[in-house]
Amino acid sequence: MPFVTVRITREGNTPEQKAQVIAEITETLERVLGKSPEVTHVVIEEIAMEDWGYRGVPTSRLRGPDPGPR
Repeated sequence: MPFVTVRITREGNTPEQKAQVIAEITETLERVLGKSPEVTHVVIEEIAMEDWGYRGVPTSRLRGPDPGPR
């Protein structure tokens, strides 16, 4: 039973975009590893940009203001 967690910053990702990510990850696991979609779980965790950092700086400072929905 595959369980995939995808962590992304919260910045206007639409439900349609997230559904596409879930579908494509599921399809990839089926195609490459032969895993059944019926037992494949994909979880998307959206993290606020001020709660995610790299290079020692919060993402919110690196990217500037939230651009809102795309």
